[in-house]
Amino acid sequence: MGAEELVNGKAEFHEMEEDDNFSDSELVYHVRNALSSVSSGDSDSYNQLVGVMHHAERLAPEEVALLVTSLKALSGAVSYIDIVLHETLLSSIFRMNMWNYGPDVMDALLELIISLAASNGKHVNSCLEMLVSNFTPPHSFVNMLKQPRGLARKDQVLSRVHSALKHIADLVPLAPSILCPIVSQRMLLYDKEPLAVIYVENMLKLESGAIGEFVMSTMLMGLMDMLIELDVEIGWDDILQDDSSKGIFQMELENVDKIADYDEEDGTEFPRELTRKSLRGKLIAEKLDSLMALTFEHLESCKDSGRLVEVFEHLLDSFRITVLTAYKSKFAQFVMFYACALDPENCGVRFAMLLADIFVREDYPLPFRMSAVAYLASYLSRANFLSAPLVAGMLKRLVDWSLEYCKTKGAVIDPTSHRLFYSACQAIMYVLCFRMKSMMDVAWFKSHLLIEPILNHKLSPLKVCLPSIVDEFCRQAEAACLFTSSEEFIFNYSLESEHSRAFGGIERLDMFFPFDPCLLKKSDRYIRPHFVYWSMVRPPYDDDDEGSIDEEVEQELDLDVSKMSITPRNSMAYWIQNGLEEPRGMPARIRPSTSPESL
Repeated sequence: MGAEELVNGKAEFHEMEEDDNFSDSELVYHVRNALSSVSSGDSDSYNQLVGVMHHAERLAPEEVALLVTSLKALSGAVSYIDIVLHETLLSSIFRMNMWNYGPDVMDALLELIISLAASNGKHVNSCLEMLVSNFTPPHSFVNMLKQPRGLARKDQVLSRVHSALKHIADLVPLAPSILCPIVSQRMLLYDKEPLAVIYVENMLKLESGAIGEFVMSTMLMGLMDMLIELDVEIGWDDILQDDSSKGIFQMELENVDKIADYDEEDGTEFPRELTRKSLRGKLIAEKLDSLMALTFEHLESCKDSGRLVEVFEHLLDSFRITVLTAYKSKFAQFVMFYACALDPENCGVRFAMLLADIFVREDYPLPFRMSAVAYLASYLSRANFLSAPLVAGMLKRLVDWSLEYCKTKGAVIDPTSHRLFYSACQAIMYVLCFRMKSMMDVAWFKSHLLIEPILNHKLSPLKVCLPSIVDEFCRQAEAACLFTSSEEFIFNYSLESEHSRAFGGIERLDMFFPFDPCLLKKSDRYIRPHFVYWSMVRPPYDDDDEGSIDEEVEQELDLDVSKMSITPRNSMAYWIQNGLEEPRGMPARIRPSTSPESL
């Protein structure tokens, strides 16, 4: 269509709009004739109508009035709109961006979109795609969102978009099932953090909104997919190759000592090394951090509205399908951790039981089971909201399974063939490194958890598991009088053995502790109050109050730790600070569930 036709079309419709003798019904009649004339080969009136839909970004008041009138007239003539004959008109309508208009145009446009969706099933997909495309503003609008007028426009647009989606769902029962894949597919389009955050806000608004019962699972699983995709893009794979000689507990304390003062709120900048290198990795981490903080806020609102348990069940499904099978997930799993922290009695217990169930079930693949027991060990160790009896009960399941394994399997050290067994043994010892004191307060613990036969078995887990964990466990077990013959378990071999390296394999399965300290600044603020750091642990051999860190001072130290980006050796900040190249990435969904220890 030429520019002259557009101008003439606008002029004719403008004259009609200004003519007081033209009623609304007569204008609708004129639009119907324009639509019908296309099939007879007379497209002049139709082209004029399409011309009204073409406009500059800034409309004069009379142009706004003309557009509103034309959209309303089209709403009264939707039954005459054919998806093939009027493709140009439909394309112009569906390309309209609500963020560019005022409330009058928005309302008229959405009235037309709703009418189109209700009139013909062939229009439903396009109508829903148009609404979803308005979840986010044009790129040129992003900076305005920091201003009051930008936030006001955001509220005007999104409240109307979600209301329209609800109307269409009421009129077209299949609309929610069509909407879900549209939302999922468009997620990948938003690389910039502000747009990604707004898009996820809309996903969560759908999940908690009027059509939430139809889209909840898809929105939550789509969100977790997005988080895990970002997570695995932060490549830290080559950082820890030589760190296994150091004790993992020592590594965490060393990194606490290295923390410099940093306060995001007082305007202190990152060290120069952190801002000039690996910009892409830093941007991905910041984007992930913002999305996780948004997710944590949503979980809080779910708790306040009494929906958390229901939402958590869908998160569990996503965890099994996405997170548990992801390669070296570093942060996305903390969504589960925070949901559990908000409701320890329900979600917290449910998560622990799920992990234990996956581990003991033989129908799950070996990598899944090893991943599950690593998650369980890390979760039981780090979650300060779990009761001692619950932790003891989970340990008993692991001990009972290990005892049965010892009775039925071979008696020769073989780190490869018995990886699952060694994973269970290491999990037991790791948890006890963090929880020994509280476990000793559980009345039945020592008498019912037969750990000695497992450690004394010819499979020799003490010679295979990570030496730093074995050393710390044996020290605490001796101090707590956990065994009848504690001298048998003194194990001061601080270097890796051939067996230990074989158990971990190239990918160091023995060093995978998924709930190591969260290194994302925004997310850490949510996790920290519910988290056990190694510096907080008072092992049984350290009961002397003299020279120990006062608990209050210790907590204050931990708060300072959260403010800095200099982090453990498997972190992006570590390799940035040391001038390392970004490590090679690994495929996102292969995990034989491994990640180096980030303590």
